[in-house]
Amino acid sequence: MGLTNQSTGAGVLESELKIERISPNDKVIALAGNPNVGKSTVFNSLTGLNQHTGNWPGKTVTNAQGSYIHKDRNFILVDIPGTYSLMANSVEEEVARDFVCFGNPDATIIVTDATCLERNLNLVLQTLEITKNLIVCVNLLDEAKRKKIHINLKELSNRLGVPVVGTNARSSKGLKELMDAVYDITSNKIQINPMRFNYDDLIEEAIKIVEPNLVKILTEVHRNTLLNEASIDLFSKNVIIDTQRIRWISLKLIDGDKTLLKAMEKYLGFDLMENQNLLIYIENARRFLSKNGVDHDQLRDRIVSCIVKLAEEISRDTVTFHNEKYNSMDRKIDSVLTSKIFGIPIMIGLLGVIFWLTITGANYPSEIIATLLFGIERHLTDFFIWAETPQWVCDLLVMGIYRTLVWVVSVMLPPMAIFFPLFTFLEDLGYLPRVAFNLDSFFKRACAHGKQALTMCMGFGCNAAGIVGCRIIDSPRERLIAIITNNFVPCNGRFPTLIAIITIFFAGMVPGTLKSIVSTLALLIVIILGVVMTFLISNILSKTILKGLPSSFTLELPPYRKPQIGRIIIRSIFDRTLFVLGRAIAVAAPAGLIIWIMANVHVGALSLLDHCAVFLQPFAHLAGLDGYILMAFILSFPANEIVIPIIIMSYMATGNILELDSLNELRDLLLSHGWTWLTAVCVMLFSLMHFPCGTTCWTIKKETQSLKWTIISFLIPTITGIVICFITASVVRLLGLV
Repeated sequence: MGLTNQSTGAGVLESELKIERISPNDKVIALAGNPNVGKSTVFNSLTGLNQHTGNWPGKTVTNAQGSYIHKDRNFILVDIPGTYSLMANSVEEEVARDFVCFGNPDATIIVTDATCLERNLNLVLQTLEITKNLIVCVNLLDEAKRKKIHINLKELSNRLGVPVVGTNARSSKGLKELMDAVYDITSNKIQINPMRFNYDDLIEEAIKIVEPNLVKILTEVHRNTLLNEASIDLFSKNVIIDTQRIRWISLKLIDGDKTLLKAMEKYLGFDLMENQNLLIYIENARRFLSKNGVDHDQLRDRIVSCIVKLAEEISRDTVTFHNEKYNSMDRKIDSVLTSKIFGIPIMIGLLGVIFWLTITGANYPSEIIATLLFGIERHLTDFFIWAETPQWVCDLLVMGIYRTLVWVVSVMLPPMAIFFPLFTFLEDLGYLPRVAFNLDSFFKRACAHGKQALTMCMGFGCNAAGIVGCRIIDSPRERLIAIITNNFVPCNGRFPTLIAIITIFFAGMVPGTLKSIVSTLALLIVIILGVVMTFLISNILSKTILKGLPSSFTLELPPYRKPQIGRIIIRSIFDRTLFVLGRAIAVAAPAGLIIWIMANVHVGALSLLDHCAVFLQPFAHLAGLDGYILMAFILSFPANEIVIPIIIMSYMATGNILELDSLNELRDLLLSHGWTWLTAVCVMLFSLMHFPCGTTCWTIKKETQSLKWTIISFLIPTITGIVICFITASVVRLLGLV
């Protein structure tokens, strides 16, 4: 295949990532770093709202791009996934390596944490092997100062041979200086002399066997391939002229890095391993190492050891600790929050507080939004009457589609607007990794991934958001388990149903202000049941259709940090709340149409809804429900928020979604249609364990790219819910408790 500008190097990645340069002078900047170093804060501070997100080509890893104008030049920042190394041990590391090596960014910024610089230098040194256009951003200098850690930035720059800039991105300090350094490098205004470090003697000898011959082979490929001018320049920048990168590729070939070979074939247009001469040199290098007692695993250990020792040496010369116990307070807090005795109870307590704040805080905004939107409904009706629209069209659009949307927005928006900021607050505080740590052993026993704890927590806000969050799990098997079981934790769309039933049948008998506390405790019990079911189903899946052992992963407990309330609100509202709400509205609009048709089109004396409810009645009765309840769940597939309104509409035979003025009226309506405490329990159980909503199913299909796994994700919670409800109803009836 010919090496053209569109088929190799940056041409491939730029087209796949949809990097849009406003002018030829635009510069593409890669933004890399370890997790929890403030990389996203640097990115957001520079780009503001002028950014967009997508997926890396062929990966379930999110990429974010944003633009920033500095000194009349436009810089396109590409936020690379947070990674600890470029060894390609995970999807994130593979993506980061490929973009820095083959995406041909004009410069790369490595964001580091000033409080643990030594560990972050590992990524810096590995990146220096690939590119010399590097700027090191030493972030979180304010935390370092608070912990009495001093970093000699000038000496660090001298040792590394590249610009080093100190920043505090949360307050935007140092970001101008950072972009000044980026501007100077991309404009060739400063001379860069990056350090070149050597491995031990055996590795260096092995590299010398391969490197000269690799240069000859690549030069020959370059000479024999017909290239246009742009492609020659691109190819030269990527491989031929850059001896620094040739040395790194030589080492990776000896190491047998298959992912690198695939990347080179994809982005450069040829397969190095098809060259028999090169294979001989690689084999000679491996044989040399083997004769000297260095096998494949030992080779990797030696490579990592050399990098770690150099990072330790540089850190020792540039970092001064005036307080050796700078992190003692964090460790003391962790001794409580992650202890076997207090860790889980504190976690449950915090979860209870969040749900209490969400439940109590969402009531008044929901009423205000509902009043406002239902007020608009009257004007819409008047408009259609004025326009002499047929009555059935008016009812279809207003009573069907619009009223469904009003319910979804008024019921869904306030809880999300409260829950997601609280969730993001805990995330910024640094508590969520502690949740994953506390639950890791439970997920390990279920043969699932410890990171599933984080995706499960995201599911409390919205299961669709939890599904997207499953991208952080590298193992495809464990990612599927997390996706399938995410629906066992109730999202805020199911809270209204659960809260209404809890309040009517269980908390209603409690006087005064204790009602909200009892409601929260009862809801907490339901949620704990959902978590238990998550463990159970995860274990069953790992023993049946998704067999395998749990994979290990590195879980970093970042330092506790003071959350920034303004950023939390903006991030949670725009990135999560409005995103999820937009998808819900897109699914709920056609649902309103279907619901209205089923409730208003009659066959004989009964509507389509009545006919379906009568048909489902025998099956629903076995599960402790009735036909109308089951139909309400089916019709609320697009949005879980409308289960109770559909039940009310069905019982009152109005043909339109309704809301009663008080819970007492709702209680009387339900009791008059045969509800008992068993019905309430079974409705709660089925609300907890039934098929995902339309938005979540849509997200599952997009994330898995598989109709099969989407159907499985639909069936497993549904079958589980039916079985649990059947067992509960049968036992209660057998014991004569109803």
